[in-house]
Amino acid sequence: MTTEIQRFGTSEEDDEEMGMDVKEEDDDDDDEEKNSETPIMVGVDGGFAASSNNNQYMQHQQFQEQPTAQAGSRRCRPLEEKERTKIRERQRRAVTAKILAGLRRHGNYNLRVRADINDVIAALAREAGWVVLPDGTTFPSTSQGIKPAGGASTTALTSTSSHVPMQQSPPASMIGICSGYKSSTEYNACGMKGVFVPSSSPYDVSSSSRSHSGAMVGAGGEGAENHPLIGGSVSVDAVDNKQVIDIPQKLHERDFAGTPYVPVYVMLPLGVINMKCELIDPDGLVKQLRVLKSINVDGVMVDCWWGIVEAHTPQEYNWNGYKRLFQIVRELKLKLQVVLSFHECGGNVGDDVCIPLPHWVAEIGRNNPDIFFTDREGRHNPECLSWGIDKERVLRGRTAVEVYFDYMRSFRVEFDEFFEDGIISMIEVGLGPCGELRYPSNPVKNGWRYPGVGEFQCYDRYFLKSLRKAAEARGHSFWARGPDNAGSYNSRPHETGFFCDGGDYDGYYGRFFLTWYSQVLVDHGDRVLSLAKLAFEGTSIAAKLSGMHWWYKTASHAAELTAGFYNPCNRDGYAAIMAMLKKHGAAINFTCAEWGMLGHQLDFSESLSDPEGLAWQVLNAAWDACIPVASENALPCHDREGYNNISERAKPLNDPDGKHFCAFTYLRLGPLLMERDSFVEFERFVKRMHGEAVLDLHS
Repeated sequence: MTTEIQRFGTSEEDDEEMGMDVKEEDDDDDDEEKNSETPIMVGVDGGFAASSNNNQYMQHQQFQEQPTAQAGSRRCRPLEEKERTKIRERQRRAVTAKILAGLRRHGNYNLRVRADINDVIAALAREAGWVVLPDGTTFPSTSQGIKPAGGASTTALTSTSSHVPMQQSPPASMIGICSGYKSSTEYNACGMKGVFVPSSSPYDVSSSSRSHSGAMVGAGGEGAENHPLIGGSVSVDAVDNKQVIDIPQKLHERDFAGTPYVPVYVMLPLGVINMKCELIDPDGLVKQLRVLKSINVDGVMVDCWWGIVEAHTPQEYNWNGYKRLFQIVRELKLKLQVVLSFHECGGNVGDDVCIPLPHWVAEIGRNNPDIFFTDREGRHNPECLSWGIDKERVLRGRTAVEVYFDYMRSFRVEFDEFFEDGIISMIEVGLGPCGELRYPSNPVKNGWRYPGVGEFQCYDRYFLKSLRKAAEARGHSFWARGPDNAGSYNSRPHETGFFCDGGDYDGYYGRFFLTWYSQVLVDHGDRVLSLAKLAFEGTSIAAKLSGMHWWYKTASHAAELTAGFYNPCNRDGYAAIMAMLKKHGAAINFTCAEWGMLGHQLDFSESLSDPEGLAWQVLNAAWDACIPVASENALPCHDREGYNNISERAKPLNDPDGKHFCAFTYLRLGPLLMERDSFVEFERFVKRMHGEAVLDLHS
C-alpha cells in the first residue's frame, strides 16, 4: 500500500490537508469500477487533462490498471487506522472552524455561515488582488493577459508579455496566465530572463513537483520559491520534463515630470497625543519627521481630538501636547493640516486607539441618550452628536453648534502665531462620524458588515420632531415616520420594499422622506462651516466626504441613501453639497483616491459596486463648482501600483482644464512606511506628485 501511494505521488496526510472527506465504509464494486475507468491526469497548472497519445501517459494508465496483492484497495485499512484518521479529520475541522470565526470577527471577511476552506482561500486571494470566479477560476485582476472563460481551465491562454526565445522543443501541454502584479521590490527584477526549471514529470502532482512549479530563478540565480503571489500565477510552459517561466515586461508608467505640483502630507499616528494631552515619544517623532523632510514631504496632518482637549469640564481646554507638537513641526519647516475631530476614535476600521467623546458629554448622554444618532431599533450611537441638537440647548446650556464654535475659537486664539506664520495651511472641520459629512449608517458595533445597505439614523426625538414639522408643512402629517420596509443593516436592496427597483424610495412618500433626510445633512454642514469660516478667516477650510460605492450600479443607490446622499440613478445627490461648500469657500477632502485599487480589497461581484464611477461623479461635481479637491487614501498603500493609481487620479491625463488635486494626505506614518523598500516607493511617489522626474523613467 505504501509503495502504491508513493508512486501516485500523494499520501493519506496530503488528502486530509486538502480537505478530502474520509468515508468509513468502502464498496469493493465501486473500487473495481474506478480502477476500470480512464484516469484523469492533473496538469501543471492545476487543470485536468487527458492525453491518449503520450507514451508516458499510456504506461502510467497501464500501471494503474494492474492490481497489486500487496496494496489491494486503498480504503481497506485496519480499524485503528480509520479511527486515527477520523480523529485527525475532527481536529482539522476544529482548526478550520476557529480560522473562519476569527476571519469573520476580526478580519471583516464576508464569509457565509457554513463557509469551507475554499471560501477562505477565495477571500484571501481577493484581498491579495486576484479575481476568483464562482467556478474557482482564478487570475490576477491587473494581468495584461486574456482572462479565462469561466470553467475553461484547460484552454490554452497566452500572455501579452514577450516570450523568451528558446530552443526547439515539443509543444507545451498547458499555458498559464502571467500576473501583472509586482510589489515595490519586484520592479527591479523585471529584466530577469526565463529559465528552465526541472520537474520530475509533467503529470506528477506530488508536493515536490508543486514546489518546483512555484520557483522563479533570475539572472543572478536567486529563487522566489513558494512566493504567495508568484507561485502558480506566472506563465508556465510544460515541455516534457521542463518548465519555462515567462517574466513580464516592465509595467508601463506615465511620466509625471512637468505636471502640476500637488503637495503631499502625511497623517500622524492616532495616538501621537495621549489622553492627558501629552506628546508621546517626541524624540522618535522628530527622527521620523526629519526623514520625511529629507524627501521633501510638504507637511503633516494631525487630529485635534475634542475628547482630549475639552475632556473633563465644558470650556476648559488643554492644548499642551499639541503646542509641543506644532513647535516641532515649525522647527523642521514643515506645514500643518489640522483636523478638528468632534467624533470618537475606536471601533472603526483602522482605529488602533480609543478616544471617546468628552466625559461631561457622555454624562449628559446617560441621562438623555437622544443627543446621539439613533436607529429604528432604538440603539444609540455615541460616536458623535446627533445633528438634531444643532440648535437645541441640551449641552449645559449650549447648543451643539455653539460647542463646536467655542472649540474652534479657542484653537484659533491658542495657535495664533502658527496661523500668522503660515505654518497651518488648512483646517478640516469634523462634521460627522469619522469626521465625515454623512450619517453613521453603517456602524460595525451594531453588526453592520459590507456590503449591507445600512440603516437610516433619524429616530432620536429631535430628529423625529423635525420630521414631524416637515410632514405637517407638506400637509401629510402621517408621513412623520421613517420607512418601515427599508430592511436592516445587512440587507440587500432587492430584499427590501424600499430600495428595490421600483421601490418606495421613488414614490411620493419616499421622495419626501429622502429630501428631508438629505437636507438635514446639508443644513448641518452649512451651520458648522459658516462658523468655521468666521473663526479661521484667511485660512483654507475643508470638509471630508467619503465614497459609499457599494450598490452604486443599482437604481436606488441604497448605501448612499442611508448615509444621507440622495443620489439615485435619476437624481444628482452631490450638487446641493457642492453648492453649500462653494458658499463658504471650503475645499472637499474625498477619501477614495485609490478607488482603482478597491477591487483588490473587496469583492464587488455581489455588491454591484462602482467606486470609480462614484469617485468621478463626486470629483466632477466639485470641479464643476470650482471647489478645490484634496484627497487621502482610504486603504493602506505601500506598493508602486497603488501609488500609480493615486497619481493618475490626482492629475487626470489630458484634462483640457488641467484639473488636479490641491493636496494629498497619506495615511499614515508608521513603522511599515519607514521600512526601506516601502519608503523608497513613497519617495518616488512624492517626486511624481511634485511633478519631478524620476530616474528609472529617464535613464
